[in-house]
Amino acid sequence: MKYPEILVFDDALPQLDKFDTIIDVRSPAEYALDHLPGAINAPVLDDAQRIQVGTMYKQVNSFEAKKVGAALVAKNIAAHIEALWLDKPREWRPLIYCWRGGNRSGSMAHILAKIGWPVAQLDGGYKAFRAHVNAALEQPPGLNFKVICGTTGSGKSRLLEVLHANGAQVLDLEQLAAHRGSVLGNLPSQPQPGQKAFETAIWNTLRRFDPALPVFVESESKKVGNLRVPTALMDAMRASDCVALTLSRANRVRLLMEDYAHFTDSPASLNEQLEFLTALHGREKIGRWQAMAVAGAMPALVEELLADHYDPAYLRSIDRNFVKYGQALPLELADIDNAAFQAAALSLMAMPA
Repeated sequence: MKYPEILVFDDALPQLDKFDTIIDVRSPAEYALDHLPGAINAPVLDDAQRIQVGTMYKQVNSFEAKKVGAALVAKNIAAHIEALWLDKPREWRPLIYCWRGGNRSGSMAHILAKIGWPVAQLDGGYKAFRAHVNAALEQPPGLNFKVICGTTGSGKSRLLEVLHANGAQVLDLEQLAAHRGSVLGNLPSQPQPGQKAFETAIWNTLRRFDPALPVFVESESKKVGNLRVPTALMDAMRASDCVALTLSRANRVRLLMEDYAHFTDSPASLNEQLEFLTALHGREKIGRWQAMAVAGAMPALVEELLADHYDPAYLRSIDRNFVKYGQALPLELADIDNAAFQAAALSLMAMPA
């Protein structure tokens, strides 16, 4: 076969997990917004260089820009070969892509193929990949979802973690979104991905599931933090069978104290987030809650937040949004220790699909 091999995305998809390396040659800024799952960034032009060459195209002419660009691309490809790939055997098979599958990926693919590696280049580049993801997420997933429902602090996320650890199929949207799905859901030192990266992560998870087996997912709202759950996926989840997870109020407070230690250890950070609830609860109540946080009365504050904010909001929305919640399978957790979650997970996995 002649290399580089040019692959359209539909032909590359069945092999996507078999390439030894997937190389995104776009600039770091483009890569950061979204990229193919598992791809590394080996830019042929960095952010500043891309601007430099693009400006020359507009202000001078294409010939001068191409000369400067070619010199930069050659230097960068040489540096990547020396730093990353000198130890690769002859059989090493990378997939290379850029924005549209043009000059940037073509330059690297040509050089690596001339060395002797069986290189593949993605025709249409990231743009073709993104079109595939968009089209896939617009379709109903065709999966048997089991939706874990329950009030805040009832252990839904922990149960998903234990289900996954036991080999069950799990779609953890909060993990993919780096957010716990409420006004206090921001994770410390972990910003949310962009919308495109979130959708790529969802697509990459869904494509690996066996349709014959159940997929466990939490009863999320349409947005997880700042990110939107794709409409077709949301519609499928809301029409699916439900599990009603319950846990005593005292244990819910204990669980939230553990899971939100970054807030309970930092009253100032918690109070910043409580400000967002002022429109719902009024300045007087928010001020009292903030004073409780500063005074260290965290268990009492958590219990009030559950009673006055989270539980009423949950009860208002769950029946309206998840149509089979009225026939939900009840599942009660006796404690928040590992044994309780293991027992719950195994009981769910033993259910008929």
